[in-house]
Formats: sequence, C-alpha cells, structure tokens
Amino acid sequence: MSKQVRNISVIAHVDHGKSTLTDSLVGAAGIISMESVGKRRFTDNRPDEIEKGITIKSTAISLPFTVLEKDYLINVIDSPGHVDFSSEVTAALRVTDGAMVVVDSVEGCRSQTETVLRQALQERIKPVLMVNKLDRCITELQFTPEECYKNLERIIESTNVIISSYADGGVDNVQVDPILGNIAFGSGKTGWAFTLQTFAKFYSEKFKTDTDKLAKKFWGENYYCHERSKWQTSPLSKSGRLLQRGFCEFVLGPIYKLYKILSESEEGKLYENIKSTVEKIGILVTKEDSNKENKVLFQSVMMRFIPASAAMVNMIIEHLPSPQTAQRYRSSLLYNGPLDKYQTSISECNPDGPLMIFVSKMVPMSGSGRFVAFGRIFSGTLRQGHKLRILGPDFNPNTDKDAHNSTAQSVMIMMGKKMESVAECGPGNVVGIIGIDKFVNKSCTVTDESNKDAHPIKNMKHSVSAVVQVAVETEHASDAQKLTDGLKRLSKADSLIQCTFNDSGQHVIAGAGELHLEICIGELQGYLKGIVIKKSKPIVSLTETVSSVGEKCLAKSPNKLNRIYVSAEPLSDDLVRDMESSDINFQDAKACAKALTERHGWDSEEAKRVWAMGPDEQKPTNVLVDCTRGIAYLNDVKDYIVDAFRLVTASGVLSEEQTRGIKFNVVDVHLHNDSSHRGALQITSMARRALLGAMLAARPRIMEPIYSVDVQTHESVMGGIYNVINKRRGVISGTEQTCGTPICVIKCTVPVLDSFGLTEELRSVTSGQAFPQLGFDHWSVINCNPLEDQTKSNNLVKETRIRKKLNVNIPVLSDFVDRM
Repeated sequence: MSKQVRNISVIAHVDHGKSTLTDSLVGAAGIISMESVGKRRFTDNRPDEIEKGITIKSTAISLPFTVLEKDYLINVIDSPGHVDFSSEVTAALRVTDGAMVVVDSVEGCRSQTETVLRQALQERIKPVLMVNKLDRCITELQFTPEECYKNLERIIESTNVIISSYADGGVDNVQVDPILGNIAFGSGKTGWAFTLQTFAKFYSEKFKTDTDKLAKKFWGENYYCHERSKWQTSPLSKSGRLLQRGFCEFVLGPIYKLYKILSESEEGKLYENIKSTVEKIGILVTKEDSNKENKVLFQSVMMRFIPASAAMVNMIIEHLPSPQTAQRYRSSLLYNGPLDKYQTSISECNPDGPLMIFVSKMVPMSGSGRFVAFGRIFSGTLRQGHKLRILGPDFNPNTDKDAHNSTAQSVMIMMGKKMESVAECGPGNVVGIIGIDKFVNKSCTVTDESNKDAHPIKNMKHSVSAVVQVAVETEHASDAQKLTDGLKRLSKADSLIQCTFNDSGQHVIAGAGELHLEICIGELQGYLKGIVIKKSKPIVSLTETVSSVGEKCLAKSPNKLNRIYVSAEPLSDDLVRDMESSDINFQDAKACAKALTERHGWDSEEAKRVWAMGPDEQKPTNVLVDCTRGIAYLNDVKDYIVDAFRLVTASGVLSEEQTRGIKFNVVDVHLHNDSSHRGALQITSMARRALLGAMLAARPRIMEPIYSVDVQTHESVMGGIYNVINKRRGVISGTEQTCGTPICVIKCTVPVLDSFGLTEELRSVTSGQAFPQLGFDHWSVINCNPLEDQTKSNNLVKETRIRKKLNVNIPVLSDFVDRM
C-alpha cells in the first residue's frame, strides 16, 4: 500500500553527516550491525567516496520498518553535499516526496544547505530537520545547556527563513518546529537522536500529562518550578532562584550528565561509573559491556537510551507524506501535458491506471557496459516483461514521432550497491529498470506501449551549470572509437556532464567544477581499461552578450531577392534570471505577455509578439521579437528565421560561444512573391548574417562565470585567505562567526577563470585550516571591449578562437551586413 511508503532524500551541506546518519536507519533495518553504525557509511560504496570521505553519487536503499504494529517501507536516497554534485541531489529529489535536511549544530545552515532546500521546495518536497553533531556542542565547544539551546534556536530560525523564502504555497505546513516533532537533534556518529516527543514520553508519567502537551513545555520560555510543582513562563522560582528552561533541564540535562560521566571516567572505568545512572532510566548494561572501551560502551548506552533510528523513523513516518498524499499536490507540477487521464492517475497514485514512470538517472552496471534506469513509478504497476514506450524530456505526442518501444527485462529494487529483482512494483515506489538503457540518454518518461497520447513528465532543472571543461584524447589514434564509446557511457551516467566533439578533433568534457571533472575523468579511465588519456588544462566556458541598443542591420539572401533588418539590445538581468528559472512561461503567450509587461516594463504590443527564446528552451536566455507590421508571406518564413536565431544564440559572433541576455528585434522584412525564391536556405542564411551583424552593432561583450566561495577557517589565518582571494580577482562580501567558536566563514566571489588550484593554495597558506566550498553563482560582464586589441576580453576571445581552430581575426560588421 502506497499509504505506508515513504520516499525521502537525505540532503545537506558537505560534511554535515548525511551518510553517517543514514547508517542508523540501515542498522535498525538489520542490514548492517549496530556496532558499525556511524563508522560504516554503508551508502558510500565507491572507492573514490571512501578515499575522499564524501558522497559523490546518490545511493538508494529500501528499508522495512514496523511502527505501532504497522509495516512501512522507507525508500532512502543518500545524496551528495558537495556543490559539484548538485545534479545528483536534483535527480534524488525528483523521485522522492520528503527530505531530511541535515544541519551541523556547530556550523549551522551553510550555502549548500540553502541550495538543496531551495531545490527541494521547488519540487514541492516537504522537509524535516535533523540537527546533527550535537555532541560537538557538549564536548568540543563546551556550551552550557542554555548556550546550546540558543544555538539550536538560531539554526531552526535560519532554516525557517530559507523555507519561507522558497516555498511556493503548494505544500501545507512546511515550516519546521520542534514542538510539532518535525525536528530531531542528535549525533549520527554516536548513533543517538531525539525529538521533544522522545523525552515527553519518558516524563509523561512523572508529570501526569499527555505527550503532546508536555512536548510543548520542552521548548521556548517554559520553566518548571519544583517548589510549586508547576510550569511557568518566568525564569524565577517562588523564592527568587533562577530556573533552567524545560529543554535544558529535562532534555539536555540527562545527556549532559552522561557525557560528564564519560569525560570523568578513566579508560575501563566507565562501566562502573555509568551503570547505576543508566539503570535508573531503564537501560541495562551487562557484564559483556564491562569489557568494552569507554567510547564503544558509551555509544552502546546512548543507542539504547535514545536511538537515532527510532527518532528519525518516527519523524519520517509522522511528518513526511506518503506518495498517495504527495502526488495530489505534486502532479500539476510534474506532468507536462493537459489535465488528462495521465495527470489524474498520477494525482491519485492509481495502481490500475496508465503506467507513468520518471527515470531521473542512469546507473552503470559494473562490468557489463549496461545501465539500470533508476526512477519513480507515479502511476500504474510495472511488471517484468512489460511492453514500454519511452518518451524523451521534450517529447510532444502531437508533433513528435521519435518515441521508442522496449521491454522491461527486469524490475529491480535498489539496495545500495546491490539490487534485488521483483516480479512487479506499484505506484509510489522507486525502482530500477533493466532493458531500456539503449533508448535513454540521461532521463526520460516511461509509459505503456499503447499510450500514444501521453505527454512526458517534466524534465529536471539543475541548480549548477557545466562551466568548466577539459579536452581529452587518446595517446594512440587507434583507440579513438573506444574513447567515443567511453564518453557516451560517461555522459549517460551523469545527468549534468556534457561531452562534445570540437573542431580541433578533441573531445570536450564540461562539468560543474574541478572536482566534478576529476571524478569524471577517473570514471572514464575506468571504462577504458588501460588506455592512456591525455587531457588539457581546464577550460572555462564563456558567453557572449551585448551592452547597448544597436543600429538595425540589413542582410540580403544569397539570391539578393529577400531582405531582413534586425537590431539587438541587452535584456535586463532580472528578466534573464526569470527566464532561466522558468518564472516566465513562453509556452503560454498570454501569461508570457503579462509577465513581460507587468514585471519587466515591456510595451504590451511588443510583449505579445515574442517569436522564440533560445538557445535552450528549458533554460532560455535570449529572445526573438517580431517588430514588423503587415509583412506579406512572413508566416511562411517565420520558422526559418527562428532556426537562424537558435543557431546564433548557440554560437555567437565573437568566438562561437553561447549568447546570453540579448533581445533580437526583427524590424522589417522584404520577401519575394515567388515561394521558390524564399526557401529555407535563402532565408536562414540571410537571417543568421543579420543577427550576427546586429550583435556587432550593439557593442558586444564577453561574460565570464563567477563562483560563490565559502571558506570555513580559523580566525587566526584569515589574513592569508584575504591575500589569496584578492590576487585572484575575488571580492569578499563578509564573514560569519560560528557562535562561541574561533571558526568563521569568509563569503566571497571568485571568477571561475582564476579559481583553478584555489583549494590547494588556501590550504597551503593556512596549513590545512581552510575548507572552501565553490559553486556557480552568476555570469558577469568583462567590462572591456573585445574588439579592441590587447584588452582582457580580446585576449580571451582570440584564445578561444585559436583553440577552436577558427580564424584568429574577430569578424567585423561588414562581414555580415549589406548595403541598401
């Protein structure tokens, strides 16, 4: 039953403890021993994950639990925290309904916490919060219980600020509140955690009140006066003595006491010192425990006292939705078609409805060269041998004919690095499908073979961009085909990576950053089994734009019988951001026109005449507008002009890089009466020349990608970090001090062009005390003329042209425009 299924992603900033916490769930399900909880990192099963100590690929595992005599299945996806692997988080969130957001109690909410929470809320994923590493506040920072409470209160407030900033109103009750029970506190490494309800159950008999009422007393301004045997909101007792708040006395009090016993016990003496204390709260320690080392015994005691798995499982089951509930409010966001039987079936999570599966990633099968299509069943029931129809992300059943048919050879349940075959699987579950990989690149929608009118489920939007590239080639030309095959496999296995072939005869791999490319090159080397790969220095993707309103440019068709006049001008940054985030729906002409006029000040007539956006319809950054009046035969050639627009926005005039933030205006068109003289070849080449000329007439500029950089470090070495950032054209925006510690976070931006080797240099100048996190932030115009010799942007353009084996001389206006 889908009512008793929970699909959750574990999301967080890097090193906040997701994989360690997941161990507690895996252990409680009996898959690993409880002794290895906090050390095993079961979901990190790749050699590079073990070596680097970070999660690189999201890993799914299905865990059965029984709570209050009901059987539940929790499908957990442990996702990466490093910004370079954000595409894995995107893929995980699409197939889940809830997210356990993990935050380090010392570091608090960091940049990637905000990024992953934003992604979750955009997908209408409901969050719960796990404040991890609480033991660090007790042992390392030595906070008093009151200081610890204030710190936790700040973290919760910061989390709710992020949630309120990005929630779209489609999901109810997304704010987190310890009183509600959707926040847990604990230590994944030591295997313990609790919610307020955990302790309310312990004390309900003592206070003779029910759990929910008592839980409210364990947060906020609530103090228990023992003299009066009553709760009060004032911190002063009847006799004027200062009281501890309820959370500090009744929740943190027992935990602090146990940690104090640990710290004061000599090695081998903890058993004697702790035995009587824990037996008072109903925890039995045996003779076998007396032989354990102090830390091992302490972890065992804490896991019996307040096991992390119990707190997390109860929080997940009670506060995260079942597929049946979630799909009611997610269906309109997911389905790309009208309100038809497919969307209705998705909304109802109907096991007897048409099959609708979204495949979010392709998982390589070791040693076979094949892939498992990993996805979520939103409607219908998938069976072994099922005849399937595979729809690409942009498939339109009304116009496209390129859907593929295939068969589900096997239906798999993912169990970490292992898989288990099942005969069938119903809606609301995450599954692996073997047999369709030939027809899937990165993601797709899978439906029944007979569903010819089904639209695909909307494709995912990544929060990062592939802005760093390396060119690769084999040492021997005879291995070129193997390299091509390896790159196809790499591209399929990573939803963000882009593999292209350039004019220099090199294969180019584009990724999110240095680490992402390092991992991808390692995977590629593994696919090629001994074939030596040569790689270039990292290359940064640039974009082209314009900086002023240009004069209209005339171009004639090759047969001189048609003319077009085009001008170019810059779009506002706000409009480009709205276009990329899909806040403007270009598919709906009325909604598009309304957004352009009301939010961006466009003329109402002009806003109704948007012809196209490009180069990527999913995340467009340029617009083509028809500014003509009463042109004969214009509709006949519109598609040819749009084709030229797509070509130009994908490959600009300066160095054939993508363009960004340009509005192209078709000002006038003169067309020959005879259709044979205004065919595709004549019109497309004419329009392309006019568009390229319009760019040159509007003061073209180069844009470079900028990283946001958070550097966590000790305050004593901040000076060295400032020097490194400044010499790399970085801009420091501020610092944040971690409460009660000498640890601070320096926030800055650094151009991607100057970021290579930044991590190593920062660690070198700080003797290993700097921990930077780099992520794509925005595009910035290089404020110098690329058409003027020896400027920075001119040098960059020429370097790019040389690398692409283009003529080193940048085109001039006369290369494209014609005279009257």
